[in-house]
Amino acid sequence: MLNADLVRRDLDPFWTSLEVVEQTGSTNDDVLAAAGAGTPQGMVRVAEFQSAGRGRLSRQWEAPPRSSVMFSVLLRPSVPMSRWGWIPLLTGLAIHDVLLAAGADVALKWPNDVQLGPERKKCGGILTQATADAVVVGIGLNAISYDGMPEVAAAIDTQWQVEREDLLRRILNSLASRYVAWDRNDGSMSDVLDAYRAACGTIGQRVKVILPGVDDPVIGTAHDVDADGRLMVQRESGEELIVGAGDVVHVRPVR
Repeated sequence: MLNADLVRRDLDPFWTSLEVVEQTGSTNDDVLAAAGAGTPQGMVRVAEFQSAGRGRLSRQWEAPPRSSVMFSVLLRPSVPMSRWGWIPLLTGLAIHDVLLAAGADVALKWPNDVQLGPERKKCGGILTQATADAVVVGIGLNAISYDGMPEVAAAIDTQWQVEREDLLRRILNSLASRYVAWDRNDGSMSDVLDAYRAACGTIGQRVKVILPGVDDPVIGTAHDVDADGRLMVQRESGEELIVGAGDVVHVRPVR
């Protein structure tokens, strides 16, 4: 089982509490309940297995016990809620920085996936849920080989050799650094926008965007991410579509 004491060594003091449990339904649900009870930001809850873990659109997300790093954190941004859409992107960039430094071939799929290897296999995802005054960020990252994810596991095993405790600590420290700077700067991403653009593998791809309530998907080229964290897609007709993470059901590469 993941050793919480090892994670706490050299952990950024922003993280005021860290708990590791063998099993829970969903760490996001646990932290949302804590947020509702008034728990201050900086809480981290880690689970070796989630029986009701999920990704975007309430899709089930499950991995064998001890094969992943699965955790949720509690944030209470001081910036306007209109800028909270940057939080999943900021989180992805923090993870990207850690894996890149560890030697992984890593890219981010806008808005919330982490991908590895030249074939860009998904190895992790990010789920953010907001309340009136808090944001819960859930992160799941496959870290050890298992039969259900052979391609991804092979990429992970060959691209970094890091203990899960060290991986979790590095991600938390990277996220604290990125988040605190963003929050102190009133939610501005001007200083890291170029870094996100460089990390985002969606930019430059021909994509299909499926919007809620719209029958026909939009086909075009994803050419940029703007200062509000929205994806900019040039339609085949030449018109531009600008979409936020909350507006999109799917963004998929067109082969």
